[in-house]
Amino acid sequence: MKPTVTDALGHVLVWSVAAILIFAAFVLYGLDGWAYYATPVAQRNYSPAYRLLRPSGFAGHLFGVAGFVLMLVPVAYAVRKKVKRFRSAGSLKAWLEVHIFCGIVGPVLVTFHTSFKFNGLISVAYWSMVLVTLSGFVGRYLYVRIPRGLRGIELTHDELDARAAALNQQLAAGALPPALFARVAAFEERLTPPEGRPRPLSGLLAGEFRMRREFSVLQRELVAAGLAADVLHDAVLVIAERAALIRQTAYLEKTKRLFDLWHVFHMPLVYVMFTIVVLHVAVTMYMGYIPFVG
Repeated sequence: MKPTVTDALGHVLVWSVAAILIFAAFVLYGLDGWAYYATPVAQRNYSPAYRLLRPSGFAGHLFGVAGFVLMLVPVAYAVRKKVKRFRSAGSLKAWLEVHIFCGIVGPVLVTFHTSFKFNGLISVAYWSMVLVTLSGFVGRYLYVRIPRGLRGIELTHDELDARAAALNQQLAAGALPPALFARVAAFEERLTPPEGRPRPLSGLLAGEFRMRREFSVLQRELVAAGLAADVLHDAVLVIAERAALIRQTAYLEKTKRLFDLWHVFHMPLVYVMFTIVVLHVAVTMYMGYIPFVG
């Protein structure tokens, strides 16, 4: 089975977590950050790591600058999507992967820049950033449930139906016994509500768990049927892809509407965050806290 956008976005989450763990280990143990951050704020200026890890220290300032730069990458991603002249600059899928990586790692760097002190006006920007990051996970959940091709372009209903029909022909030609073929058909019928019935949000969320559970049962039945290893492998891949397509098609319009509503919530937080961050940087420069000095 060809790699999908969902697979790629799953991989970038793994890389993001790995980068965060490596960075945190370096700061907490390599730079003695554990002892510094555990020290009460009023006593931190006596810590050996104070000049290095305070927000205006060499490392602390570097964390802030690096985090801010990483958080500007999602802005470049938005420009890549909206401006026609930049649409040939790499695939949308690759841009989205970088967007997610920077949107996860950047806030972690900013958090270490703050030395875990959240007060004043900048705290509004910080908690806006946290909400932007958390809502980003919701956006990713909805995004990967809108079917797309390898370049990240949304697929139409007709394209989805054609792909599902092709997979069905592939499954029918895969030497499955009639009883197992009927069992697969029964499994697929339970993935979506009957025609004419409403498809509530609960169906989108709860159905995800139900599909995985029933697919596991079906997979065990296929194994127990004694199919040849190559037939079993191909059948499992085809059934899994068809199941995902059937559910995505059934909830396509609702998922798109939810994704549009998510944008309405997500984007104002982004504007608030960047407005306050720019003010913070301007005031910092005006007050003489030049990066990497002192």
